[in-house]
Amino acid sequence: MFSLRSHKNIQLYRWISISVATILTLYCGSSAYAYETPEISKKSILPQNMDVNSARKILYEKISAVTQIPWYRIAAIDQYERTLTIAHPKDRAHPFRVSGIYMSSPAWAGALNPDQFDNNPISISIFGGLGRDGSGDQLADMNNDMDLLYSMASYLLQYGQSQNDFSIALWEYYHNSRAVQRIQQFAKLYEQFSIPELTHHAFPLPLNSHYSYRSTWGSGRNWGGFRIHEGTDLFAHHGVPVRSTSYGVIELKGWNSFGGWRVGIRDINNHYHYYAHLMGYEKGLQPGDIVTAGQVIGYVGSSGYGKPGTQGKFPPHLHYGIYRDSGLIEWSFDPYPLLHRWEQDERKSRKQVKKGTT
Repeated sequence: MFSLRSHKNIQLYRWISISVATILTLYCGSSAYAYETPEISKKSILPQNMDVNSARKILYEKISAVTQIPWYRIAAIDQYERTLTIAHPKDRAHPFRVSGIYMSSPAWAGALNPDQFDNNPISISIFGGLGRDGSGDQLADMNNDMDLLYSMASYLLQYGQSQNDFSIALWEYYHNSRAVQRIQQFAKLYEQFSIPELTHHAFPLPLNSHYSYRSTWGSGRNWGGFRIHEGTDLFAHHGVPVRSTSYGVIELKGWNSFGGWRVGIRDINNHYHYYAHLMGYEKGLQPGDIVTAGQVIGYVGSSGYGKPGTQGKFPPHLHYGIYRDSGLIEWSFDPYPLLHRWEQDERKSRKQVKKGTT
């Protein structure tokens, strides 16, 4: 029985792939590579003094110009891939680059390719790999920013250009409905704001209101069964405005027996921001809406711990939690350090503005 584990068979596969690639090159000439290679400048995409976000936008726009895929879709996939690498740094380790897309060797070179480090676009194509030459150097380098983004764009083009085609392509690539949802949310944010840098944050309560908070993450809770406290409680008066701490998309809105009237917002870093125990929402706020950092989304209350409408089982406060998505599950982490930083940053910014106007 034929087995790829045989040394002789591996050598045979390698000889076949190299021979076929050579024949195609001799027969087709340079056009064999021209079919795979868009006319994109080989110059560095990160000139001196250019920040990473600006470099990313240039990359996205170059790929978009060649493929006609909207830049924000490419940016959304790239950003989602970056969040996965943050969550799984060992499994997705790669040299530093501007792009966040990661492809495994079998996906890049082809699962049956005997040379899992193959960078020949022709032999990669023969073995069904996704690797393509996007930089014009006749190599498909899995650590080259242009090659990575062009390879992903080429994959998307197999399915078409419509929004539905985009969703199908994402499902076929990830086989994960969470991934499809996240990337669509990121694309929506990028399309709305036209910039890849959407990481500004705000403190969730107005600084001129009366409030208090401390680190309570991990402490015990008993209502509904023992559990840990997955957030920070910010105590304030009924009706104090609650603000979004980030740019994001409203993923969830409604009643929860533990959190009462609550809102969930997904940001560009794949963090889920959870605002609970509200007395009500800002008028017109709906799931799918885009929000900005500092935008009012609701009002401090004491709802929760019962059926819909239950109020007053504890002092009014905002429960604020943050959850990180690993691609398959989400887990909470202590938001207190971030809240303290955002509070101090906003106070500092206000002082600077005040000095500038006096």
